[in-house]
Amino acid sequence: MASADRPKYQVYVDDNFHYMDESERYLAGVYDDCQTARGRCREIVDRSLVNEYKQGMSARELLDRYKSFSNDPWISSSDEQCTFSAWSYAEQRCKEICGGEQ
Repeated sequence: MASADRPKYQVYVDDNFHYMDESERYLAGVYDDCQTARGRCREIVDRSLVNEYKQGMSARELLDRYKSFSNDPWISSSDEQCTFSAWSYAEQRCKEICGGEQ
């Protein structure tokens, strides 16, 4: 159990299709540690990539679809060391999913 003085880690999700529209944002969960919050962010990105992937897509095509239409999770916390870049993670995963093809 987290003590009251430890930061909480809130995972928010923005919609890449509705860029900068905070009304499309939602809270995906509140976590007691950074590792768990990052794990939740990775799950959200992975699910988005699976939903966008079509057989034969290149990594670049999949990343472009992700950046245009998918969920963009991020972490809000007073812990400045706890960050997550959904786009960087998605770029890495697209290469893995598509076999490294550009």
